[in-house]
Amino acid sequence: MTATKRTTPLAGLGHVPWPDIKDSTGSAAAIPSLLITLARGDADSAGPALGQLRRRICQFGFVVDQATAATVPFLWELVRLPQVTCRAEILRLLKSIADARQWETTAATYPKLHHHPDDYVGWEREARHAVHAQRDVLRQLQREPEPDAEMVRATTELAATLDG
Repeated sequence: MTATKRTTPLAGLGHVPWPDIKDSTGSAAAIPSLLITLARGDADSAGPALGQLRRRICQFGFVVDQATAATVPFLWELVRLPQVTCRAEILRLLKSIADARQWETTAATYPKLHHHPDDYVGWEREARHAVHAQRDVLRQLQREPEPDAEMVRATTELAATLDG
């Protein structure tokens, strides 16, 4: 009998220098614990954890930060896990990140922003690229047996954003 190798969810968290990168609060050191809380699948703690994560990586639903691009692959990993109770909300967060153009729009009016020590425009582009890089996950989600209506809607909305 061959043993099936199981991978631990979010195993790559330790490969990101979270304390050295910034989120909207300063250090992004708290992001791994928020992601781990989401992975556990406890509905009571998932909502508050996702709310905190959203404020840290996509504040106001449209302002991304340095830690956003590093967080996106873990969000994609979470939406693949059936035990995660807020998968549709994570897809909506990914859609917000993909739609983010705050810094790019501001830099079009104020080009000096391109020379700011913090690379806001670059962070925004990297975050959008990270969302687009794993768009094939949407096809997997669309093939799930018996998907709930909220997941179908969130998947369809994100797919439309990424195709547009």
